[in-house]
This record gives sequence, C-alpha cells and structure tokens, in this order.
Amino acid sequence: MTAPTETVSPPFAELPFREQAFRIREHILKMATAPQGAHVGGSLSCADVLLHLYTRVLDIDPQEPDRPDRDRFVLSKGHAAPALYAVLAETGHLPVEELATYTQPGSRLAGHPLRRVPGVEFPTGSLGHGLSLGTGVALAMRRQGRPARAFVLLGDGELQEGSVWEAAMSAAQYGLDNLVAVVDRNGLQITGGTEECVALEPLAERWRSFGWAAVEIDGHDEAALEETFAALPARTGKPTVVIARTVKGRGVALFEGKKKSHSVQLNPRLYQRAKKDLRSGRTA
Repeated sequence: MTAPTETVSPPFAELPFREQAFRIREHILKMATAPQGAHVGGSLSCADVLLHLYTRVLDIDPQEPDRPDRDRFVLSKGHAAPALYAVLAETGHLPVEELATYTQPGSRLAGHPLRRVPGVEFPTGSLGHGLSLGTGVALAMRRQGRPARAFVLLGDGELQEGSVWEAAMSAAQYGLDNLVAVVDRNGLQITGGTEECVALEPLAERWRSFGWAAVEIDGHDEAALEETFAALPARTGKPTVVIARTVKGRGVALFEGKKKSHSVQLNPRLYQRAKKDLRSGRTA
C-alpha cells in the first residue's frame, strides 16, 4: 500500500503576494488569541503595506542587520506590532515559531515593538513620535553621505498629534527626499471615525501645504503599491507621503470597517469564525 504523500507548503518567498498576505493575516489572528488580545483592525489594515515594504522595497538583510547603509523602517503606529512581527518572522528576522510567545511573560514580542526584537530600529507606541525619528535618521544618513532611505508607517488618527506636523515641517525644510511616510488611512481610530474626531481631509493637500510630495493609493492593491514605491521619491528634493487608503480589519468580514476591531481578544469561538471569514475571502 502506497503511503500518503505529505503536502509541503512552499517557502514564503516563493508564494504570490496574495498568498503571502493571507499568511500574514493568519498570524495576526492567532496572536489575537493571547490573553491580552491584539490590535487586530489596524494590523490587518496595514498588512499589505508592511508586506510590500519588507519583501519588495526595503534594502535590509536579516543576516546583516546592522549594515550601516541599510534602509530604516519605523512603525510609528506601534500598536500594529502583530503585523510587523508576522512580516519580520516570515522574512527571516526571527523564528516563525516565536510568534506563539506574543505578549507572554519574558517574550521579546510585547504589545508594542521593542528594540531587542530583530529588525526593530526604535521602540514605538506613543503616537506622534515616529515621524520625528524617521526625519532624524534621514537627515543623519544624508549628512553621512549614505544612500539609504527612512520609511515611517503612521496611523491616520495619529495625525492629530502636533509633533507629526513639526516633523513634517522639518523634513520639508531639509529637503529630505530620502524620507517616505506612509499613512494607513483606514478612517477609524479607537473612538470612532477620524473625520468625526478631528477632520483630516483634504489630507493630501494638507501634506502638500507642508512641503511634501503626496501620493494617494489603494493600500491593498498590489499593482498600486508596486508602481508607487518603485517611483520614489515622488519629487526630487521633497519628502514623500504615501496615503494608503485601507480598510480596518481587512480580510475578516467580522471586523472590516468596524471600530470594535481596534483591540480584540479572540476566544476559541471568535477565532474560528475569524479564520473562516479570512479563508472565505481568500479567492474573492
């Protein structure tokens, strides 16, 4: 009798983008089963952007993490740590098995990124600080004559922090076209819609008025991500902001477009329902 053939999943790097994104979202949901839960909605909304950056844009090497000419990435919206951890694990910065330790006592994988996690340049979580960090790094690399770039991922609710705009003014003043800010524009924050809390629109025009080149895209569209990031900087002599229009809770109907997805602890029943949602939309 012939023994059944064991199915072996192809390496992550060999999967098409859509399948890679599916796997990242699977990891996010699993981390949300931890007793403390996870920031699910904002992690799912920025998963495609993070995946594209780490697999197709950032000049970094997990085997040489301290190379001076590496690109730098700052997760300003530090509560989306589950998405970052999943991407870091699947791109070789840390063992995939370590994701199971998320927020457990003694784990490196805290609710917000810590410097001791491989691939994390700065600890983040206090909203409004990330763009200042990215601006400082971009300026330092410029003065050192290094070709590297700095990328910062911000939440849209985070743009209500005044320090974001102080950094934006400084980056424009210094003409840092080696700096790229990406706004995860999912339209929701913990208390509701961003436009009801503190209106941001017309968002692209606001950034342009601060001296930035602004590009608006669908943050879940692989082709749009490819075209936009391949054309950086959007204007020579200006920092670039990519406003990525996304859906909070993307990929899981239970959470899509709902503020309740901001922070969730998935009990076994909800976890199975969320996984079913994710799988049902896999080929949509």
